[in-house]
This record gives sequence, structure tokens and C-alpha cells, in this order.
Amino acid sequence: MWLDFSNLTIVLLNCLGIPAIHLGIAWLCEQIADERFVTPFPDDIPKPGNFYEKYFLIRRWKHLLPDGAPWFNGFPKKKLKSTEPAYLRKFILETRRGEFSHWLQWIMITTFIAWNPFPANLVIIVYAAASNVPCLLNLRHTRQRLIPVLMKQPSPQVP
Repeated sequence: MWLDFSNLTIVLLNCLGIPAIHLGIAWLCEQIADERFVTPFPDDIPKPGNFYEKYFLIRRWKHLLPDGAPWFNGFPKKKLKSTEPAYLRKFILETRRGEFSHWLQWIMITTFIAWNPFPANLVIIVYAAASNVPCLLNLRHTRQRLIPVLMKQPSPQVP
């Protein structure tokens, strides 16, 4: 614990700050121009053999994850609505935006250990990972599945 606050202050910072981080970063990322997410991520190279399904059993639990983008008038990613190339490019772009958002959320929530005493600081670290890693895995899995579909389209152009 690097910062010394009263227990009430710590509880308030955690109870108000963590949801504010989740929602604030999600909203801010929705405001970023699409052009920032056009460049492929290093992870965009499809992994052979359904990597995420095999090692993370993602199909068993991905339906449990919320899609927060529509809360801020963002692009819904819960279900694929078209296989048109423009739609697939936008969907892929939005998985990158979502991944960026969740990385930022994970980092920012982890900074809450600065005022949480042991063992609460460990709870914060576990929570930060548990609330973001499944979303990151799902976004990568989705992107890995969509890129080959887009590449099979006439005149493929991966965003």
C-alpha cells in the first residue's frame, strides 16, 4: 500500500472508481476515430487449429460476456449480422477497439493496489484480470475467426 487512506475512503475509491474506470475508458475508446484501429494488431495472424477454442474452451463461456459497446452507441459485437466485406472489416476493427479498451481498463484498475492494503490489493489484481482477460480472449478469438472469412471474399482487404 503506497498511499494511506482511511478504510471508508478506500471502500469509496474502489466502489466508485472501478466502475468509473470500466465505463469511462469504454466511452473514451468509442470516441476514438476508426482510423486508429485500421492497422492490424500483431495477433491478427490466424492461429492454426482453433487455438482459443482448444486451449481456452472459449465456445463454452463466451456467451456469458456482456457487449458494452451498445451502451455507448458503439458497434454491437454479440452476434454477426452479415458477411458483407464492409461489415466484416468494421467488425474486425471494432474487435481491435474493444481489445484496446480492455487492456487500458486492466492497467488502470491494477493501479488501485496503490491504496489497497494486503490482501485487498491481491483481490484488485485478480479482479482486474478476471474482468478483462475473458473479454480480451473473446475479442481475439472473434477476430481470428473473421479474418479468414473476409480473406475468402472477392477482392479481400483486411482492415
